[in-house]
Amino acid sequence: MSRAVKLGSVAGVVGFLAFVEFTSGILQGYYTPLLTEIARHLGIHDADVNWLEGTQLMLSALVVPAMAKLGDMVGHRRMLLISTAVTAVASLALPFTDVFWVFLVAWALQGFYVVWLPLEIALVWSRSRSLGSPAAITRRAAGLLVAALELGAIAGALTAGALADVIPLQTTLLIPGIAVAICFFVVLFGVKESPDLTGGKFDTGGLILISLALLALTGGLSLLRLAGPGDLLSWAVMLLGVLLVIPFARYELRQKDPLIDVRLFRSPALGPIFLTAGLFGVSVLGAQAPLSTFARTDAATYGYGLSATSGQTSILIGAYVLSMIVGAMLFPIATRFVTPRIALIGASSLVAIGYLLFLPFHDGYVNVLSNMIIAGIGSGALVAALPAAAAAAAPRRQTGVATGLTNSVKTVGGAIASCVFGIALLSHVGGTATEGTAGSLSGYITVWLVCGLTAVVAAVLLVFVPKLAFSDAAVAEVATEPVVR
Repeated sequence: MSRAVKLGSVAGVVGFLAFVEFTSGILQGYYTPLLTEIARHLGIHDADVNWLEGTQLMLSALVVPAMAKLGDMVGHRRMLLISTAVTAVASLALPFTDVFWVFLVAWALQGFYVVWLPLEIALVWSRSRSLGSPAAITRRAAGLLVAALELGAIAGALTAGALADVIPLQTTLLIPGIAVAICFFVVLFGVKESPDLTGGKFDTGGLILISLALLALTGGLSLLRLAGPGDLLSWAVMLLGVLLVIPFARYELRQKDPLIDVRLFRSPALGPIFLTAGLFGVSVLGAQAPLSTFARTDAATYGYGLSATSGQTSILIGAYVLSMIVGAMLFPIATRFVTPRIALIGASSLVAIGYLLFLPFHDGYVNVLSNMIIAGIGSGALVAALPAAAAAAAPRRQTGVATGLTNSVKTVGGAIASCVFGIALLSHVGGTATEGTAGSLSGYITVWLVCGLTAVVAAVLLVFVPKLAFSDAAVAEVATEPVVR
């Protein structure tokens, strides 16, 4: 088969996968304008809506390692179909219940969509490997997929906002489920399976051990958010989650075909990528809600905030999302002039600059908008670049595992940040509860400082990555050499 024909087949599958990511964006943007209406529909307090986010993040952290490993073993397309089917069923169940715990279970199961992007990157990588420049092709594909994701988020939010006051909530909630159902058939008829599947026996013991560790960690974070930082039980449960990683790692080192080859974390290229993903999760998953609430805070009442209307806040969020699209599309272009490692350092630096600029410049709408655009460009580049970089640096038989780990670690980072930021916003510097319903200024400063400094640490970590890592010049070597033991 000629290179042109092979390249055409890659472009074709990217087109179908872009629809999948557009649907993923719909899921991520559609429900946000409806959360207050959903709370009234379920008869719960607004604060209880946080349980929806928490349970979905928890399930996401559990799902990705297993689905990514199974993708390498029995087929990335097959796992993409299964995860899409589960997401469709869960999404279609939401409009038909007003019972909170049933809604909560369906909402959590909807979190299966988080594995879509890692599986898609693995699909693209497997097809582009024979073209001579798989890293470059995968970077360009990742940029397009993330652009489709963000466009879907914008479309979802705008559609939900337009329909909320026109049709009943149950009918409004049907739209995402229909979109995911269509997405299932797009994958079924439009995407072919990856070549060179590894097969093997699934590591059930490893899955149980890592699930227990993640459940303890995220459960402890949930308890900490409810009971506050002085609750010893919350800290004990979190510590148990961290300690359970030790027997998991020892068990995996003894397995011939482990669920997660912990030796990947020793790789001079992959180790910093996984750490960067975790640090990046702090800002991309943990900081968006605080940024929105800061914009809505009444400056006349609290002495800080933007006193922005819902429309003005939507412009801020829209500008951030659009800047992420720009960053995702610019990253593969930047790698034509500098190495992928330098481009990753630059993206992390933009995130750091954007958030640290909030410290002196947070009083005006234009200042906040400018800061969010800078951080958004860097964030968009990292969303696209991290799974693509992991695919380029991973051993040939563990592409899905490596790309999935970037999402898993990012989710854990976001879960930790969400808890820490929630506690910070409830307290003043002196530790007393803030008056009224607005978050404290010291809490917002904590959010910006943590997001900025974690991005700085990520940029520093990437400095120590081998110079040609994630580039096509290193792909052949990575494919043939074992991971550092």
